[in-house]
Order: sequence, then C-alpha cells, then structure tokens
Amino acid sequence: MTILYLCTGNAARSQMAEAFTRALLPPGAPVEAFSAGTVPKGVHPETVAVMQEAGVEIASARSKGLDEIPVERIDLVVTLCGDARDACPSFPRPVRRLHWGLRDPAAVEGSPDQVRAAFRATRDEILTCVKRFLFELATDRRT
Repeated sequence: MTILYLCTGNAARSQMAEAFTRALLPPGAPVEAFSAGTVPKGVHPETVAVMQEAGVEIASARSKGLDEIPVERIDLVVTLCGDARDACPSFPRPVRRLHWGLRDPAAVEGSPDQVRAAFRATRDEILTCVKRFLFELATDRRT
C-alpha cells in the first residue's frame, strides 16, 4: 500500500504524518508513505523541532508538490486539512480517501511558547491518528 498525506503547504501536518508512518512501520512492511502539498511552502522550523522532541529526525525533509510524488502508485490519500480535501486532484487510478481535519499549527499566533505548544498538540494528535491507522491496517479493519 502506498499512502499520500496531503496538506496545503506540506509544512507541518503532512510532514509529521509521513515521518511518523515511516518511523512506526516495521522493516520490510508493505507500506510506503509520502507527503505533499497542494501549494508547497517549505517545512516549518517548529515542525522539525517538535518531531525531534519526539525522537523523529526530519531536518532534511523538504516540502514537495504533487508533481514530485509517484501519483500512479498511490493507493490511499489522507488529507489533513479542508483546503487539501477540497483541492485534492484526481489520480491516474482509483484511490481510497480519508480525511483527518486537523488544525494548522502554523496558523497559531502568540508567543513562541504558545506556537510551540500548538505544534506539539498537532504532533501528538497526528501520532494518535497514525498509530490507529496502522493498527487498523495491520488488523485488516476498514479505516
């Protein structure tokens, strides 16, 4: 199974989902994960920082557009925001779609501590979603 996590900017939520999926999969698992943005705008520095806190290194990650993803291999698209869901393109073959409507931590305004807290909350929510999804996938339940 090939999963695409799709967000608008590929700056935070989709990067986190891809990284957690890759980190949690056992070696040799028949699952591949990608992330992309409908309008990529660069990985947010707070994304890198809070993922590092969680033990997942993504310092070399970069935002990608759909033109950089092997869309012909995608089996499942998980949209992480309403804009991406609404702008989600068609694919060369039928794909399954899931939507995890999560708040964009990059849109939070406030002190550095408030912004970091928003990124941590989103990270933790994504980790829960990814763990649940991978469990359901492993036990062959519908997600």
